[in-house]
Parts: sequence; structure tokens; C-alpha cells
Amino acid sequence: MKPGPQSNINQLEPLLRVRGLGKQYVQQRLFSRKKIAVAAFEDVSLQIFPGKTLAIVGESGAGKSSLARCIALLERPSAGSIDLAGRNLLTLDEKELFSMRREVQLIFQDPSSALNPRLTACEIIAEPLLIQGDGTKSQRRERALQLLKQVGLDPAGEHKRPLEFSGGQRQRLAIARALALGPRLLILDEALSNLDAANQTLVLNLLAELQAANSLSFLHISHDLRLVSEFADEVAVMYQGRIVESKSTRNLFASPEHSYTQELLASARSVEAILLERSA
Repeated sequence: MKPGPQSNINQLEPLLRVRGLGKQYVQQRLFSRKKIAVAAFEDVSLQIFPGKTLAIVGESGAGKSSLARCIALLERPSAGSIDLAGRNLLTLDEKELFSMRREVQLIFQDPSSALNPRLTACEIIAEPLLIQGDGTKSQRRERALQLLKQVGLDPAGEHKRPLEFSGGQRQRLAIARALALGPRLLILDEALSNLDAANQTLVLNLLAELQAANSLSFLHISHDLRLVSEFADEVAVMYQGRIVESKSTRNLFASPEHSYTQELLASARSVEAILLERSA
């Protein structure tokens, strides 16, 4: 079995550095043969240090999920560079890229669509190890059982299938699968938005424990500013495909500068006030 995250990462250097990243999609106009290029996002630059969390917030359609998919290389960006631990992922050949994929894992909003319903919990967690050729069958099972326990699931449920778990448990199962290869970076694409408040808190606490134990870095895509304020070290605000403001979480919430950030925070506080008034 290959080791997890390396302990000799330079804590003073970013684990992830994205420069000038952009993504365009080609669309064909209705009732026309003409094709147009539509930018999902452009000129995005950001960095994440080992053991830290960067949150990206913004309205639907701002390009957050497209950005997440490009950083995870599920889609190829149209411009820019993605450096992970000093290596530009966009210059790697197929063999190098296959090996580097273990370093970055993405957790989706809906675990039901990301987990194969025909596989057992143990098989789901062990599948990335099988794809990468790690360990024997018994070693992969042992690793899967360890991860089930680590994310707060009963290893006795190793033969259950995804639909036999609750929503919160399925997300824990997705986290266990993402951890199987010992990644350095986890990308959470609205991974908590489908959970109720109680499960959100439980999963947040779990992620914080995993981060502390493994020096994990997180890229947290979210629209929930309450979760962001509790979880992120830094926040980047995305508006119409661009990063318009980026600060430490404390500074951003205390003194937002961009007009869109100010509107976003004011809206969130108004909703929070209404909810508090209703619960009083």
C-alpha cells in the first residue's frame, strides 16, 4: 500500500497554486450553425497552504463548480496553470497524471449520484485503491474498514449498499472513499448543502479532525456563509466568473470591500435575522 500525504511538505509554500485559470465552453446557437465561446470563469488565481481551507463563495452560475472540476482535472481548463506541490498538472503526461490524481479528490454535493449503488460500502472505498493498483484484496478491505471507522461509520456495515445508509452516512461514505488514496487536497463542491443542520455540524467536525490528523488542505465550494465562517481560513468571492475579493475569513466578514461581497453578506445576515425571529 502506498503512503498517504507526505509529512515533509514545506508549510511555507502553497500546496495548490492556480494562476490565470480560465474555462470556455463552445455552444451552438439555437436554429443556427454558428458556435460561440461562453466563459464559465476567467483569469482565476488562488492558493491554498498545507492544512488550510480556502472557501469559494458566490451565486449560482458564478463558475464555482466549473472551477472545482477543472482543478480536479475532471475537465481541462482553456487557459492558465495548476501547480500542485510545485508541479504544473497541465504539463504532465498521461502516466504522470494518473499517479498525481491520488493527490486531489473531489466530494460532490449529492453522494447518491457519486456512489455506485451496486457496490457495497467496502467495495466503494476500496475501488480507488484497485484502480491505482494499490495492495492486495485483503489489504484493500482492511484499509476500507479502517476508513469506515475513521469517518464514524460502523465497519459491521461493510456489506451495505449506498441506499441502505442515510444521507449523512452516504456523505461520510463519500469522504471515506475520497480519503482512500491519501490525498493532500480535498475539494468539497457544495458537499454539505444537502444535509440538515445537525448532520452539517457532525460532518464539519469530522472534516476538522481529519484535517488536523492528516494536514489536509480543503477547497470548499459553498453558498452557505454560515458554514464558511465556521470552517474556512480564507474566503474568495466569485462573481460572474471572476474572483472579485479574497481575504482571511475574519477580515472578509468584518470589512468587505467589493460591492458584491457587501451585498452577499448583507443578504445572508438578513436571512439569519428572519430565521432567528421565527425561532424566538
